[in-house]
Amino acid sequence: MPLLLTETDVKSVLTMPLALEAVEDSFRRLADGAAVSHSRQRLHIPGKGYLNYMAAADAAGGYFGLKLYSASREGMRFLVPLYSAQSGELVALIEADYLGQIRTGAASGVATRVMAREDARNVGIIGTGLQARTQLEAVALVRRLERVRAFSRDPQRRERFADEMTARFGVSVTPVTSPEEAVRGADILITSTTATVPVVEGRWLERGMHINAIGVNIAHKRELDAEAVRRCDLIAADSREQSKLEAGDLIHAFGEDASRWVEVRELADIVSGKVPGRTNRDQITLFKSNGIAIEDIVVAGRIYELARERDMGREVRMWQKETRSGEGRSA
Repeated sequence: MPLLLTETDVKSVLTMPLALEAVEDSFRRLADGAAVSHSRQRLHIPGKGYLNYMAAADAAGGYFGLKLYSASREGMRFLVPLYSAQSGELVALIEADYLGQIRTGAASGVATRVMAREDARNVGIIGTGLQARTQLEAVALVRRLERVRAFSRDPQRRERFADEMTARFGVSVTPVTSPEEAVRGADILITSTTATVPVVEGRWLERGMHINAIGVNIAHKRELDAEAVRRCDLIAADSREQSKLEAGDLIHAFGEDASRWVEVRELADIVSGKVPGRTNRDQITLFKSNGIAIEDIVVAGRIYELARERDMGREVRMWQKETRSGEGRSA
């Protein structure tokens, strides 16, 4: 019987160190052909809401599954149905809001580990929502941070974010009053917004900076202007093909020049060592994160296995065989 795991169950099992390991494994498996990830698709009912879905198979872990989530005026609901690759059996139904927040942070942590300068210490972050928190948590695990500058449009939210993150990570987090203040002097820049127009201008970027652009995965939205993208010496994405569909930052910057997409490297190839990442300390590097299904499925597999070990969750009866009339009765 499949195991139903709630958000509470997931939060009690999933840590950022576990997610960093699992997400790095997911990229290594993509690189060596042991995993396959299909791009996100969206269904829309005009005037109502969206259903988003994407799928992946993890041969090394022994699972395949989907990431499903709805979006409407009432909010969002996330679910990962996880299947055994061996038997085809549905093994788990996992509520996946927190899972998504953590794995998105972990993907940026992995990218930062292989693309940022080793001595990167100062972070600028634009956006102070839930995703910003897991972004900072992951980056703080892969680099020894000294200073963070945080901007969001709401002064109270950025003040609260700064106080909470300073207390949580023991790093000085200072709220600033403009996105430019967050960018200037940063070794690592994180954009975690819902912006429809750029919040980062290319003229603000400094040599040696690494950027994790994670907030936008819809083609008409973008966080970076075209000049910011143009100034990057190395661009990597979690999926080049998915980026062609939804990475507004790159779609707008590249325009009709399809040859530009050849410049975008797969993060999986950098993680596995197939292609180099940063080759000198002056390069400006960019990780464009869309969020891909293989991250969800590898992390979900770890959650499921730990939940089984710890006797967590609730089994759900499904697909029971019906007894035909007369069966099971004595003659």
